[in-house]
Amino acid sequence: MKNFILSAALISTALADPRQPEFYLREEIPMPEGEVLELGGIAIMPGKKVAVSSRRGDIWVCEGAYAKDLSEVKWTLYARGLHEPLGMFYRDGSLFVTQRPEITKLTDTDGDGRADNFETVTHHWGIDGDYHEYNFGSDPDKNGDVWVVHCLTGSGGASQKSPWRGWCYRYNLDGTATPTCPGIRSPGGIGFNQAGDAFYTDNQGLWNGSSSLKWLKPGGFMGNPTGNKYVDLVEGMEKPPNPKSDSRMVIEHDKDKRIIPPAIILPHGKVGQSPTAVIYDSTNGKFGPFKGQVLVGEQTHSQVQRVYLEKVKGLYQGAVWKYLEDFRSGIVPARMGDDATLFVGGTNRGWGARGGKNFTFERVRWTGKTPFEMHEMHAKPDGFTISFTEPINAASARDTESYNCEAWTYVYKSGYGSPEVDKVTPKIDSVTVSPDRKSINLKVSGRVRGHVHHFKLGGLKSAKGDSLWHPDVYYTLNEIPD
Repeated sequence: MKNFILSAALISTALADPRQPEFYLREEIPMPEGEVLELGGIAIMPGKKVAVSSRRGDIWVCEGAYAKDLSEVKWTLYARGLHEPLGMFYRDGSLFVTQRPEITKLTDTDGDGRADNFETVTHHWGIDGDYHEYNFGSDPDKNGDVWVVHCLTGSGGASQKSPWRGWCYRYNLDGTATPTCPGIRSPGGIGFNQAGDAFYTDNQGLWNGSSSLKWLKPGGFMGNPTGNKYVDLVEGMEKPPNPKSDSRMVIEHDKDKRIIPPAIILPHGKVGQSPTAVIYDSTNGKFGPFKGQVLVGEQTHSQVQRVYLEKVKGLYQGAVWKYLEDFRSGIVPARMGDDATLFVGGTNRGWGARGGKNFTFERVRWTGKTPFEMHEMHAKPDGFTISFTEPINAASARDTESYNCEAWTYVYKSGYGSPEVDKVTPKIDSVTVSPDRKSINLKVSGRVRGHVHHFKLGGLKSAKGDSLWHPDVYYTLNEIPD
């Protein structure tokens, strides 16, 4: 067994967001000396311990990750020799890890701090040895199922031979396997919203005009038909949709309701470009004013984005804002720990990422100061309603010059990515301020179903005269309410 006592290093960097420290304190947690921990999973254990998995196959347990003073963090090696674990949780004395070939249960049976019993829960899917065959696994849902999204072989998947590449499956800890959703391309993370519905992030590429957060509706089709051929492995299973290339996602959805458009499109380059972790704020207000909202990791831009989701006519849709940044590497896993501490793990993995480090383990805590921000955004029959974290200046809110709006969509095609197309400029006809001055109703003409609607509230002020911390919001309008 190896134990390390580490000293914290103070690293000076220019902040991309100099206001963030007012609201959220980001700190690096020292890593084991001489180890390369490019994190792929984070699990919360009893006794204030935090386990992390490395894409190189190691699992380490950290003590002191919650401490005020990080200068004496202690690390213990728990296991080695796994294959790119990208999903991990703790249950009943064991760690469960989703790795490339299987879901594995690891147990320390003799109490020495190191796993000595490795059990295969399931190895239902196949692997072909390609570097791109990632498997991202969730925590168990309310039925005890672990949801796993299986990345295609290779970036395009044309040469794939291993079963269930490009699918989401649910795996019970008793080994039962349930096919759930075809149409996956290149996932970066998976998790649940507060309602318990499963979502994953898919990256821009074939059949994905831009990266997005997608709802894994059982029986739904996520958009990429490359893995459809595996439906023949299940007797009697209905053939998945065969979408038309060079179309629009909302048009293909209207033809076949099994095609589920992205709940949140993440405009490429504007709101990151490689989305990863999916969690929600479960702290009931201890991490700030956004309880219950979904947080999405971002690898290339080293950020965490914030998402508000709502259901309209049976489809998820909603708004995304930039939220936390200045992390020192590209975020892959994220986990809300005890005491409302957000833990994130970073790696550039050779892809590159902002922040300047090859790998990191970091934590974020709310300072107790509430930022002036948009809180929620709802689609309405004639426009949108936006609420705020504190009262607004009514005069600035009623002035339509305080707002800019544009909208666009993406080509749904077999080729790689898409430019922004079908651009329009919706018009804000009027603004109504609520009596408590904490929300506005925007009457907007020229909205387009299926488009991303970008609003910039650059001229809006709080009652105290403050500008919004993040004045840009991007709303994916899959359906317009009746």
